[in-house]
Amino acid sequence: MPRAPRADEAGGLYHALNRGNLRATIFHKDADYLAFENLLGEALEMYRIELFSYQLMPNHYHLVLRPLVDGEMSRFMAWVGGTHTMRYHAHYQTGGLGHVYQQRYKSFPIQDDDHFLLVCRYVERNALRAGLTTRAEHWRWGSLWRWLAKPTPDPKLLSPWPIARLPRWVDRVNEALTQKERDAVRKCAQRGAPLGDEGWVEATARRLNLESTMRPRGRPRLRRPSS
Repeated sequence: MPRAPRADEAGGLYHALNRGNLRATIFHKDADYLAFENLLGEALEMYRIELFSYQLMPNHYHLVLRPLVDGEMSRFMAWVGGTHTMRYHAHYQTGGLGHVYQQRYKSFPIQDDDHFLLVCRYVERNALRAGLTTRAEHWRWGSLWRWLAKPTPDPKLLSPWPIARLPRWVDRVNEALTQKERDAVRKCAQRGAPLGDEGWVEATARRLNLESTMRPRGRPRLRRPSS
């Protein structure tokens, strides 16, 4: 099966994520999360990427970012995934026992308006929704905790947002998303389809050759000749 097309355009906003193979745990202890944050810091020094939001979960992670050069997100994500896999196998002595990640990372473009804020809310409340914390800002391994921390923790990971946070941002993140909002983000993550207003989505899909991500999945129904 051919790979689905993926956008990676300089200046675009993207949600990128990856999961452990068979949804297996990839962060077993605090030191694993901390090591991955340090790895992100290394990658951000090597690649022209702006990171706006992120959340590390026991078996997956989310990043909201912007490549500043065409194709840079793919290079950044390949280095992060490959380096983390190598270091994971070395630390846990699991070399030759299978993949750490289930597949290559997934991503989708985001319109730079309220849709960007929606995705950041989705990402920053992920641990809360999963029942891992009672408040989104208390989850140590994410951008909301890091944004609030004083002084700024090392390594420096976050770039200024392309649009301003809404007032009462922390309270907004702690408020549940509607089913429609959750479904929209999850569908785009699964398909790699753009997330935004209808006109923006159509124009972006044409420009970035993502029309196939907008079509229904599966084989088209065969039309039987009428008798």
